[in-house]
Amino acid sequence: MPTKNPRINVVLNPRIYAEVQTLSEARGLSMSSVVEGLIEDALEIQEDIALAALADERKKSLKKSELVSHKKAWS
Repeated sequence: MPTKNPRINVVLNPRIYAEVQTLSEARGLSMSSVVEGLIEDALEIQEDIALAALADERKKSLKKSELVSHKKAWS
């Protein structure tokens, strides 16, 4: 069946394959859909890690004199 979505081939070790298969059966989804969901989750986690690192860097240069109180910001 033709598809518009790009494809990728991945070789899994038997343990990971069995775990994906178990998730697939439990969720009633194709193995491809389960793997896609797992990759999406992993990418979101990586994004969160990158944003946390950025926030830590910005926090280092934060000047307390430039802070605005919650009350002042929302009034």
